[in-house]
Amino acid sequence: MTDKDKDFVHLHVHSDFSLLDGCCRMDRLMDRAVELGQSAMALTDHGNLFGTINFIKQAEKRGIKPIIGCEGYMVTDHKNDEKPGRENHKSYHIGMLAKTYEGYQNLSKVVSDAHVDGFYYRPRTDLETLAEFSEGLIGFTGCMQGWIPQLILRGEEKEAENAMGQMIEIFGKENYFVELHNHGIEEQVRLVPELLRLAKKFDLKTVASNDVHYVRGEDWEPHDALLCIQTGSKLDDPKRMRYEAREFYLKSRQEMEELFKEAPEAITNTFAVAEMCEVKLPFGDNNYPVFSMPPEIKSEVADNVAYLKRLCVEGLKERYDSDYREEGKRSEDADDQARVLSERIDYELEVIAKTGFNDYFLIVADFMKWAREQGIPVGPGRGSGAGCLVAYVLGITDIDPLRFGLLFERFLNPERVSPPDFDIDFCMRRRGEVIEYVREKYGRDCVANIITFGTFGAKMVVRDVARVRDLPYAEADKLAKMVPDDLNISLEDALAKSPEFASEYEKNPVAKQIVDTGKVIEGMVRNVGTHAAGVIIADRPLKELVPLTTQDGILTTQFPKDPVEDLGLLKMDFLGLKTLTVIAEAEDHIRRKPGLKEFRVTDAPLEDEETFKLLNEARTIGVFQLESEGMRRLCRQMTISNVDEVIALIALYRPGPMEWIPDYIKGKEDPSTIKFPHPLLEDVCEETYGVMVYQEQVMEAARRIAGYTLGGADILRRAMGKKKPEEMA
Repeated sequence: MTDKDKDFVHLHVHSDFSLLDGCCRMDRLMDRAVELGQSAMALTDHGNLFGTINFIKQAEKRGIKPIIGCEGYMVTDHKNDEKPGRENHKSYHIGMLAKTYEGYQNLSKVVSDAHVDGFYYRPRTDLETLAEFSEGLIGFTGCMQGWIPQLILRGEEKEAENAMGQMIEIFGKENYFVELHNHGIEEQVRLVPELLRLAKKFDLKTVASNDVHYVRGEDWEPHDALLCIQTGSKLDDPKRMRYEAREFYLKSRQEMEELFKEAPEAITNTFAVAEMCEVKLPFGDNNYPVFSMPPEIKSEVADNVAYLKRLCVEGLKERYDSDYREEGKRSEDADDQARVLSERIDYELEVIAKTGFNDYFLIVADFMKWAREQGIPVGPGRGSGAGCLVAYVLGITDIDPLRFGLLFERFLNPERVSPPDFDIDFCMRRRGEVIEYVREKYGRDCVANIITFGTFGAKMVVRDVARVRDLPYAEADKLAKMVPDDLNISLEDALAKSPEFASEYEKNPVAKQIVDTGKVIEGMVRNVGTHAAGVIIADRPLKELVPLTTQDGILTTQFPKDPVEDLGLLKMDFLGLKTLTVIAEAEDHIRRKPGLKEFRVTDAPLEDEETFKLLNEARTIGVFQLESEGMRRLCRQMTISNVDEVIALIALYRPGPMEWIPDYIKGKEDPSTIKFPHPLLEDVCEETYGVMVYQEQVMEAARRIAGYTLGGADILRRAMGKKKPEEMA
């Protein structure tokens, strides 16, 4: 490796986000680039920007400059022309890189438009769209499937020159490059001299590319298997799709120089192109939507901050029959309800205002109110959001945080600001109505679902590779079942953990080939889906912020959950819960009985002897979070006598706290056996018989014993949950 190695940059690279075609898992790809001493790399997946943020983070972590790009599909007529057959919709490949942030935005618009408006078998753009969004973009003639290369191969020299002129007009001479490939394919050997001739005629620079589809030379076999998985073919099928050469890997500068001796400048020009590209994405920006106040309110309150406070004051009266009292007009009694409520509301509103989430609360309160008005069953709230008094008085949640000792800092920590996230449950059947209301209110182009990516797990990849190798199903099934059921286990770990699997790998050559191929493919993207609950709401059309696609006709981001939040977009979870549907149907049945026409499930008391009797008999089939066999066994052991014990039961039955269940039951049955973790924590752990059950107890312990603020205690709690000793220190 020399400094010279840094002067060649791969500008045409496909990761596994080129679905079932690119065989480069991002971490392996970047590690190999480091080994080769390469200073920069472009990602140009087929027709999408799915992997962009992952690529940027993986590259920057290794000191490699990431260049955002895409190998798109282009038609030369109008992308929306109606034609009767697929053969009339010839699309060509076109390489594009973002030179500036505006270029990234335009690339995102081109790709989004191709998915949303130009999709026909694949996402297609056209010359008109490219011309409209060419600012800040670099274009390439592309691979052998590019427009100009195809014209050359068809012997249409004049048309190729005309096409070159059109592309130069779109991108500008300084931003359009002639791309040379040499994988030892006959057509490419014919193309190179003609492309060099055109480059000279039009005074264009050339770049050398290798159309990278796999990381190392030996990965051609896993890539071949991946193509078979994509097409449902067998490896021994002579008619299947395959790559003619075995040269589509990440090559060194030296290898590329050998291939392009007739055009050495095409090597160094790649570095010049990389130098042209300077894009910084706005991580950490805030693109949250703004709540529009009702017209009749605008003249009465100064802004959304004041409006939120007004709604909270009204909510205090409704929830607690208590008036809000301004500071200076509050009782001297520290336990006075109005004082406690007013101080807590003031504190929470101050944090909400400082962190910039006023509109978030107003938006959620608005669609929750609308859902209830439409008779859509809504959950009472779960997760950290239940600790927010503002949410309770706004009607977002239906759980009194003071009654249950819940802490606001778990939901919105002033010392470590991260977007609040209400876990809001809706009736499974009518959840879609609420999302549709949000689309109508904030604009269909400002609201989108979130994409997800399914990946090859260890068992799955064994089955898939075995199938393409035409291994009988019974043998493939037997081999896959040798892989332990551990969550996210890798094949390497499976070999270490399962003697049976390791033995089969060592003695059976076919099994070894399957597993070795699987090791390269596992962890790669296999398919796309939609986040079960997450919806993005933005303050402007989303195409200006992130690339988009559609799934079942619904606008969907091309970036998954974490990247869209990193880019300052607001994710809200609209959870569909079947239990709410069941409860709603039960209410309907009850209302048919005499005298119960107005019955609501919320009318039922929290403390009810008959209910506790049913729980203690473990008659909980169909009861949310209480129906598993282990939970029913625990119900019989505990002898539940109040609702707080139901809450403790659910909190205890999970990895970690589960080992303390015997101590909890023993302490409940015989208080003399209770041992508190520390004298300062007696009242904190009294209701749970000396056992630390809740995260709030951990936070209170940190506050009392170590002097943490509640915000600092929440940071400690998070670090403990993620088992990060460096953060806990």
